[in-house]
Amino acid sequence: MLPEPHSQHASEVGRGDRFEFGKNWANFLSVLDDRRIEQATRSLVTMLGVENLQGKSFLDVGSGSGLFSLAAMRLGATSVHSFDYDPHSIASTREVKRRYFPEAENWTIAQGSVLDRDYLGSLGTYDVVYSWGVLHHTGSMWEALGNVVPLVAPDGRLYIAIYNDQGALSKWWTFLKKTYNRLPRVAQGPFALLVMGPREVAMAGWYIVSGQPMRTIHAWTRYHEQAVNGRGMSRWHNIIDWIGGYPFEVATPEQIVQFYRDRGLVLESPMPPRHRKMGCNEFVLRHVLPSD
Repeated sequence: MLPEPHSQHASEVGRGDRFEFGKNWANFLSVLDDRRIEQATRSLVTMLGVENLQGKSFLDVGSGSGLFSLAAMRLGATSVHSFDYDPHSIASTREVKRRYFPEAENWTIAQGSVLDRDYLGSLGTYDVVYSWGVLHHTGSMWEALGNVVPLVAPDGRLYIAIYNDQGALSKWWTFLKKTYNRLPRVAQGPFALLVMGPREVAMAGWYIVSGQPMRTIHAWTRYHEQAVNGRGMSRWHNIIDWIGGYPFEVATPEQIVQFYRDRGLVLESPMPPRHRKMGCNEFVLRHVLPSD
């Protein structure tokens, strides 16, 4: 019999209530290379404002493909613990570890839920808690946002990314994402193209009209190098992740900053611009000491 998290995940997917992020990231591993790994590593260094993670422990909440756990290992983290709710994400993370750090005893991987407080209570605290684009897909975002607080060591950092609240447009995207997940699998790809195709064509047209036709090609071939998306990812896998990513919740930057300020974490990274239309806002927050 499968463990309870596997069974619950499979049931949610079967009902169309959850996107299989792990299968998407398993496909992403076919294009994972040194350039993407370097870009992911650089994005961690840039956002955390460090040169390396030597002497630091790293918790990857919702490890997905395992790319950023790998980046933490390459930056010299003393320990890395990766967990995810999706069994395919766990398999992907284990495959990445097998490829690059097969003998590393300080990199552990497990299936778990950020909504399972008993599991979280067994983990202890970490110098860096990383959860990029994960907590808004749990089905209980504010609970998940609160659950990660005890995992951050005193003076440690929490690095998260949460979808921006676009008001009525966010509600429209919620409807599209729910529709995608309740379609037969054979219809999901065409639906994604139907939804995202016009935007891609419009973007290509703009580049051509503005005399920058090569940017249309580079938007795909150099996607992992772009400033906004420069996290080593691929454009197609991010498109599928975006249109399929359900459950789906959003928040304004002000809501996130106030929520964590009330719980003893203060913003260290620049305040995300409120006018952002699509995508995630990134936050690095420090768990302040009582004397601070």
